[in-house]
Amino acid sequence: MRRILEKIIFPLGDRLLGTSVSKELITQRSYTKLSESALAKLQHDKLNALLKHATSTCKFYKPYNTVSTNPYEWLKIFPIIKKSDTTDLTEELLSEKYKNKKLLKYETSGSSGVRAVVFVDKKEQSIFRAILINWWEWTGFYLGKPIFQTGMSPRRRIVKTIKDRLTNTYYFPAFNFDSTTATEHLNKIKDIKNLHLGGYASSLYVLALIAEEKKLNIQFDAAISWGDKMFDHYREKIESIFKTKVYENYSCNEGIMIAQKVDLPYFYIYTPNVYLELLDQDNQPVKDGEMGRVIVTKLDGYAMPLIRYDTGDLAIKLPISEYPEKRKFNFPLLKMVIGRNTDIIKTSDGKNLIVHTFTGIFEFYPEIKQFKIIQESYDSIIIEYIPSNDFTTQVLARIVEDIHTKTNSSIEIQWKKVDSIANTASGKPQLIENRLIKNSLTTAIK
Repeated sequence: MRRILEKIIFPLGDRLLGTSVSKELITQRSYTKLSESALAKLQHDKLNALLKHATSTCKFYKPYNTVSTNPYEWLKIFPIIKKSDTTDLTEELLSEKYKNKKLLKYETSGSSGVRAVVFVDKKEQSIFRAILINWWEWTGFYLGKPIFQTGMSPRRRIVKTIKDRLTNTYYFPAFNFDSTTATEHLNKIKDIKNLHLGGYASSLYVLALIAEEKKLNIQFDAAISWGDKMFDHYREKIESIFKTKVYENYSCNEGIMIAQKVDLPYFYIYTPNVYLELLDQDNQPVKDGEMGRVIVTKLDGYAMPLIRYDTGDLAIKLPISEYPEKRKFNFPLLKMVIGRNTDIIKTSDGKNLIVHTFTGIFEFYPEIKQFKIIQESYDSIIIEYIPSNDFTTQVLARIVEDIHTKTNSSIEIQWKKVDSIANTASGKPQLIENRLIKNSLTTAIK
């Protein structure tokens, strides 16, 4: 079945959908075999080509058109852009070569609660999908291998439903996690052999808690996490309950594939797709081993180039002097990702609402510029919000209805209009603040 999928079904799907995932997958696999010098040259050449393209075809970047034989020095004159810039400056950021082409719109509020809008063509979409498959293959996955996947689509459309059946994907919507529904899904897959697990870190953690509570004996070959922070206590619980190893992915919903963990406790920085800078508050590079703001340049983004894009995260690069003697790949290493603080909202009727429960709803409401969820009791939440110019009070009722419908919860929602939302110590807006959990941890420590 694996060969049929790879040689026949996937290429056929590419033809029907106008994509090129099969072709790009072959390319991404080849990158994993490159030497350090070959990877460095690849990144150098891709960055140089991207900067030339952006400065000649994008209104926003044209002022930075200069002559330089060193793309890394050239890059330093470019401004740093934020998530809000992708919405405020969309037209200026779009390449003139792509404005008359049919593009795919990726709109997300992200883990910070600030909306980002990015346009890609099908080639770029195919590239980051191929990278994801390749990363999964690093963990022992292969096309057609059964996988139990959590996600944020309440209903799978016809194309994804067909894809799920062909690829042995068992999909579980993660908008809410009432124990009964989760147990039913886990029981359906508990006897399947050679099964992978994949999904948002917090959702995998909640599944492990439910499996532990219900005393379900389920084992996965591997667990792949993405989307939010894999805290140590998440990892320990998932690995213990599901008798598996967790592999953490670091990427952005904007289609930026940054890094992946495999054989080491560190991330491999995926230099064929991204150039990563770690900067201080004055936009100066920090030394390896020091914490800095994650600023990325997406090397495959030509329709809407994202150059020096501020992810809102903090991270630390591993100093070369601390590199292990043996490592699986020759990509550089990221020691730690910091600042994706993601909590879980717990309701009185036993549901667990993860961060993407809310981002998956708010992304469809541009009337809300930014938001934050605060929980002080199991029966209610407070939503602080900053309205956009298109805001009307009627939208609040629609959001409440949407939350109640998609989470199947009756939790009370209180709205609080604010002028600003304070950053966390990590320097980014906090999407969820669960004061119940925070207070219980403080009590336990005392």
